[in-house]
Amino acid sequence: MTAAAPTADQALIEAATRGAAAAAALLPSSSPLDPGPVTTDLTAIDLPDVEARAVCARFTGGFRGEVAVIVGSDLVEALRTSPLGELDLAQAIQPALQAAAEGLGAIAVDPGQALDALLAVETIGRTGSAVAVPLYTGDGTDRTVGAVVLLGIAPAAAAAPTVSPAVRRNGLDLLRDVEMEVTVELGRTRMAIRELLALAPGAVVELDRAAGSPADLLVNGRLIARGEVVVVDEDFGVRITEIVGSHGETDGNSAADTGR
Repeated sequence: MTAAAPTADQALIEAATRGAAAAAALLPSSSPLDPGPVTTDLTAIDLPDVEARAVCARFTGGFRGEVAVIVGSDLVEALRTSPLGELDLAQAIQPALQAAAEGLGAIAVDPGQALDALLAVETIGRTGSAVAVPLYTGDGTDRTVGAVVLLGIAPAAAAAPTVSPAVRRNGLDLLRDVEMEVTVELGRTRMAIRELLALAPGAVVELDRAAGSPADLLVNGRLIARGEVVVVDEDFGVRITEIVGSHGETDGNSAADTGR
């Protein structure tokens, strides 16, 4: 006998449990964060403090919905007065947002937007199904809410209207002269602020990519191709070796040089 597939609500609760634990490990915090029980009553959740802030983002993948992480004013203030200058709250919380949404099979999480904590609760509460997971600090009677993870699944979207080839072609014609920002990325890494403060001339920053691996070509932050770094008339360029499609498919038959 085949087991019944989990409902959206069951999947959401299970994903929230996994995602909150993953997010807790990635949130900047002066003490460990411990996920509490999942609740579907968003009106009853405790906030870290009255000046708590949130970062809310949309995600797509196995489900479509929104994710938010609420943090206390101590983290907000620490980012604002960082020795490196004011740091962006949404950027600092992005890894935790991604981890929280991955439990639902998220394949894309947008950069997120910082907003008031109560507005984030209201935003997630408007989705079809929503849950919250408090993240506690301390033990026993000293246990307090250090952050909150919110997840919401949106109702199934209606089928997109069919667009005729003629309309698509005319739309592309209008965009042909629009300039786009093109970036070549050799690799990425994440560093703690103490490591960034220790950087000095001659320091080596290790990237998350092996030597000889292709560089990524991004248009407005979206990956569209990969290639080899070359020199063209004393300038750096990229020889395209692979085109990345809209769903991650690749075409290894392309080969062309582009300037920086």
